[in-house]
Amino acid sequence: MKGRLILRNLKIDLWSSKFSHIYIEEEAYNYDLTKDILKRFRESDVINIKHYKDVFNRSHQSYSIQKKSPKLILAVKKDKFLYNGSNMCESFGRKNFYYTSTIMNCIYDCEYCYLQGMYTSSNIVIFVNIEDVFKEITQLLQEKSIYLCISYETDLLALDGITGYFKKWMEFAKANSNLELEVRTKSANISSIQKVDALSNVILAWTLSPQSIIESYELRTPSLKTRLKAIDTAIKRGWKVRLCFDPLIYVKNWDMKYTKMIDEVFSSINSELVYDIEIGLFRISKEFLKRFRKLKDNSEIFSYPYDCSKGICTYSPEHTKKLLELVYNNVRIYIDENRVYVKEW
Repeated sequence: MKGRLILRNLKIDLWSSKFSHIYIEEEAYNYDLTKDILKRFRESDVINIKHYKDVFNRSHQSYSIQKKSPKLILAVKKDKFLYNGSNMCESFGRKNFYYTSTIMNCIYDCEYCYLQGMYTSSNIVIFVNIEDVFKEITQLLQEKSIYLCISYETDLLALDGITGYFKKWMEFAKANSNLELEVRTKSANISSIQKVDALSNVILAWTLSPQSIIESYELRTPSLKTRLKAIDTAIKRGWKVRLCFDPLIYVKNWDMKYTKMIDEVFSSINSELVYDIEIGLFRISKEFLKRFRKLKDNSEIFSYPYDCSKGICTYSPEHTKKLLELVYNNVRIYIDENRVYVKEW
């Protein structure tokens, strides 16, 4: 027993605690957020760096191993702040579709997440100069209204306890009526939402999956039941809420699992008060898929024989049709078609 206990403790002690180390660019010390984070993580080791890319973009890093104990990197973003929305993402009919990244990477560990194809590190970069992002957006808003997604390359709400960025974004949105924001999340961090009054130009978008898929492929994320409770609270507080059944994953008994999930969703929340719905298949660039298969050669998701066309890989036409039709038809029981968007390839 003593030997087993020693081995068990060794396994526990092998990894440093999450955010045990904080890498900081010299210029980032001048920002209040950096000081706030250092006060919060007083026990962390601080390492000074010249540029975040010196740590974040290093070669020969293991994304999977770093996920077990991610570190923080505090940096000052200096290049482009706004990007055109990808055609792999649903625009919901908006003309001027952009996204921005004030944080890179996520605390969750979803097996299908495309961020592991974009980055060589799973450490989390926080750009502490969010005011510079606001300046660039303000300039663009003088020319036109824009639709901006601010939580594509992270989960902004899940990290809000560290950054406080949700409130800053809401204050900025309140001051700019021609800006429409989407905040995508899997988080159940309703406390950040409750601190702010609902805004008509902000959409809170929750990604939802069957509980068995959450347990298998969305590690460290809140359960479906917990997400639904957060959604219900947000709706009752007057927020526009988008439900994202995206990505749909083809698994054993997928039809039964997705049907059961949709029934559970609309037995928990009032469908009349849902702003809109997005339905989308798992899809990934051919380049990322090739990288994933090297990184995770035992992954069930990446082992699937996807069809690839024009650089994008997804399910076969037969499976695509079955998945989309089943979810769409089940959603339509509760929501009129004008509020349902299907991202097809």
